[in-house]
Amino acid sequence: MSSENILKEAFTQLCRELEQQIIGQRVLVQRLLLTLLCDGHLLLEGAPGLAKTRAIKSLARGLEADFHRIQFTPDLLPADLTGSDVYHPETGSFSFNEGPLFHNVILADEINRAPAKVQSALLEAMEERQVTVGATSYPLPPLFLVMATQNPIEQEGTYPLPEAQLDRFLLHVRVDYPDRHASRKILQVVRHEALCALEHKVPLELRKVTQKQVFTARREIMQLHLAEAVEEYIVEIIETTRNPGQYGQELSSWIRWGASPRGAIAIERAARSMAWLAERDFVTPEDVQNVAPDALRHRILLNYEAEADGITAQQCIDQILASVPAP
Repeated sequence: MSSENILKEAFTQLCRELEQQIIGQRVLVQRLLLTLLCDGHLLLEGAPGLAKTRAIKSLARGLEADFHRIQFTPDLLPADLTGSDVYHPETGSFSFNEGPLFHNVILADEINRAPAKVQSALLEAMEERQVTVGATSYPLPPLFLVMATQNPIEQEGTYPLPEAQLDRFLLHVRVDYPDRHASRKILQVVRHEALCALEHKVPLELRKVTQKQVFTARREIMQLHLAEAVEEYIVEIIETTRNPGQYGQELSSWIRWGASPRGAIAIERAARSMAWLAERDFVTPEDVQNVAPDALRHRILLNYEAEADGITAQQCIDQILASVPAP
């Protein structure tokens, strides 16, 4: 088997194992892998108990990487994330004590419950891949992925994420309830895990995807063929969010602010990763249409009238994709 086939088989196995752990959430599993392959960060929104935490923990177990969960609360301080300088009185010197951000895979649980200073500390880590304490900046690990969660309910006492921070997330995925069949399968899986724990059975250790394999896959993805027509299609979708009037007055009356250049970058990289996971060496318009809603959902701002009428960003994106002709 060639090295290329070995690499794709490793990710295929990882996907298979994740789908066995996170029942009925195939889109979530796929978006997790896309985020990993794109070297991005993921924002998940969904009601409690929909396997958001389980998903990122399962991904970390399938990688040669360490994991840390941070529960965001209103009393959290930036130093609780970044770490701090510790004074040693016996020597009269300081040393830096690393915080939880110095792990490979981070779960920022209920990120919108933390105040602005904490969110800005996470923002620097996500964008600059470093943290600054005092006058010194410390680089984060080369493999660094943040998955943040927020609940659509219990919004009292929360701090909505500013648009600048939302833009740093590659994808914004909404997680819905599993169907009836998946719910039954979840009961069976949880029951089996409980029995294994009671009998002190150690789960089978699987071969993990190494960090070197992740970096190699990212390099291959950036070398996939992207036709000029597909590239122009991505640009036209982004331009339509900024100048929606060219495809109808209705869109123009909904959108107050369009997607930034990061939106185009997110669509292109995610579409490339979709093609790579499908074992194709080229990107199709269907790949773009598949990832565009999650790449744009948090980058389109609606005006007051649209929000008052119950219009959602998803409806705007659906209309844009229906209006812009695909190559």
